[in-house]
Amino acid sequence: MIKPHIAIALLALTFSISAASKHLLAQATKPAPSLAENHASDEAAIEKVMADFHAAVVAHDGQRVASLSVAEGSTWFNVLSDEAFAAAKEKSRAVQKIRHSSFADFARFVSSTPATLNPQHTHVQIHTDGTIASVYFDYVFLIDGKPQNQGCETWQLVKTPEGWKIAAITYSSNPAL
Repeated sequence: MIKPHIAIALLALTFSISAASKHLLAQATKPAPSLAENHASDEAAIEKVMADFHAAVVAHDGQRVASLSVAEGSTWFNVLSDEAFAAAKEKSRAVQKIRHSSFADFARFVSSTPATLNPQHTHVQIHTDGTIASVYFDYVFLIDGKPQNQGCETWQLVKTPEGWKIAAITYSSNPAL
């Protein structure tokens, strides 16, 4: 026969283990917090980079466009869609499906063209952990009010001591034919 004080101790131990198990189970089934949560201020700063980029392009301010990018190692890739590549290949066998460029090349274009430029971005999705970020969106690039290119675009950004900077841009290209 179990002595009463041992039975009470075993009963208390059982309740303690049961309560601890319920707590651990609740913690285990709760989703782990994402590293990218709670970065509203970073998202707002990234949206400002996008707005500054747009304003600089519209104003033909190539220097401002360049200042929004990481100077060392920043790169751009323009990837023709399969349809655009096939159409371009009919005109020139030398056309490349993937073209490498840079923010400096784009900044020169922005500064030197007399045409009215207006890049439009929709369906913007920002993902960040507060240190790095990716932005994905649809775009239409208007020149003199007419769509000249459209597709999807992704930016890779890094948070520098001076704020968010564009490290890379890759965009699909469906030029007007």
